[in-house]
Amino acid sequence: MGPVTGEETRTVRLRLDLAYDGGRFAGWARQPGLRTVQGELEAGLATVLRSEPRGEPVPRVTVAGRTDAGVHARGQVAHVDVVTGALAAARGRSDRQDVDALATRLAGVLPDDLVVRAVRRAPDGFDARFSALRRRYAYRVCDTPATRDPLRRGWVLWHRRPLDVAAMDAAAGTLVGRHDFAAYCKPRPDATTIRTLEAFGWSRPDAGPDAGLVVAHVQADAFCHSMVRALVGASIAVGEGRRPVTWPRELLDGRVRHGGATVVPAHGLTLEEVTYPADDELEGRAEQTRARRSADDVDGAPPVPGCCG
Repeated sequence: MGPVTGEETRTVRLRLDLAYDGGRFAGWARQPGLRTVQGELEAGLATVLRSEPRGEPVPRVTVAGRTDAGVHARGQVAHVDVVTGALAAARGRSDRQDVDALATRLAGVLPDDLVVRAVRRAPDGFDARFSALRRRYAYRVCDTPATRDPLRRGWVLWHRRPLDVAAMDAAAGTLVGRHDFAAYCKPRPDATTIRTLEAFGWSRPDAGPDAGLVVAHVQADAFCHSMVRALVGASIAVGEGRRPVTWPRELLDGRVRHGGATVVPAHGLTLEEVTYPADDELEGRAEQTRARRSADDVDGAPPVPGCCG
């Protein structure tokens, strides 16, 4: 083996597009003694890149949105900085692009409930977390025995009573906009609960894989802890007829978590998509997102994104 060159020790940032079944994970974030998405992914990267034999630290991954235990993802995005020498070595004798070879090798070591769909070199200024413009989630509910499918029980919530989808959709629409979502967020020290809810609606598709289900589509610049599942819980209360259509907005305006919406189970929630700006706007977006806002700055800069669920 020849001497290590400066080029071989240079780092390159990679974008990873991920999907996973959250049912057997204790959430995204690495936790001692628990099986997590981050932990499995970083272990897989360390194996493929031969981090320990090369005397290099285990790769650390940054994610667009940290999902809670049981939450699934189809469109998760992460980034990782790797040494170019390790990336080239992982290609072996293959004549493919190094990022394609890395994706193939990861498929051979990762568990079957975690898939890296694509690996690519990230553009300058890309940060999976701070460069993101928005995250889009879906929550799926089955409320009729005729459409209840045991094969989908791991990602669809079973609800015993029929739901008024029109009322749920009307209530959801009153929450769209930039607000303090303290009533729908699990409080965390020094964390803002101001978010821009760009879209929130309910429908019952009559075709496709979700036909017959009651489906929420929720999109925001970022979500605070448990926000999506609390929004769904408030909607279901309206759909059952236990609360009026005006109640979710009244709860929002009260800005108090106590006595608020029920947080529904995690398994019905899926991260569907993370959206980014054009390449030449990535760095500016990341800088803007890092700017913190005070609790009453409803019209200020976008918040630092946290986890959802």
